[in-house]
Amino acid sequence: MSIEIKCTMAEDAQDLLPAKAHSDDAAFDLKSRANLEIPPHKTALVPTGLFLELPVGFEAQVRPRSGLALKHSITVLNTPGTIDAGYRGEVGVILINHGDTPFPVKRGDRIAQMVIQALPDVTLTPVSSLNDSARGAGGFGSTGK
Repeated sequence: MSIEIKCTMAEDAQDLLPAKAHSDDAAFDLKSRANLEIPPHKTALVPTGLFLELPVGFEAQVRPRSGLALKHSITVLNTPGTIDAGYRGEVGVILINHGDTPFPVKRGDRIAQMVIQALPDVTLTPVSSLNDSARGAGGFGSTGK
C-alpha cells in the first residue's frame, strides 16, 4: 500500500528532500538546513527546509538516529516529535547534546528520522471503573528491573 504525502522544500533547501537510505527502511532521513553548533548539555532547533501536507488520519513522527545517540550523545529532545496533519510550517528538529563537547551540525547532515504513521479513529469513553488486568497499576519500574 502506497500513500502519497505532499511536501515542499524551502527555496534554499531543494537538495535536502528527505529520503530513505534503503527501500525497506521505516523512516526518511531528515537533514539539517543550517550550520550550527550545539554546546554540551544544550538544545537547538535545527531547521530541515521541509514542509508537509499530511492527510487527515496521519501523523509524522520525528525520531533520533541511533548512530548520533551512540557515538555523540545527540538525540531528539521531545522524541518522538509529532507533526500533526494540520501543521504547515517548516519541520524543525529539537536536538539535545547530552555529551561533554560541542557538537557541530553541518548543512546536509542527517540529524533525525521521520516515520509516517496512520492513526486509528479513537474515542475516549469515560466509564465508572476499568477491568482488572494481571499488571494492574504497576509501572515505573514495578517489576524491579
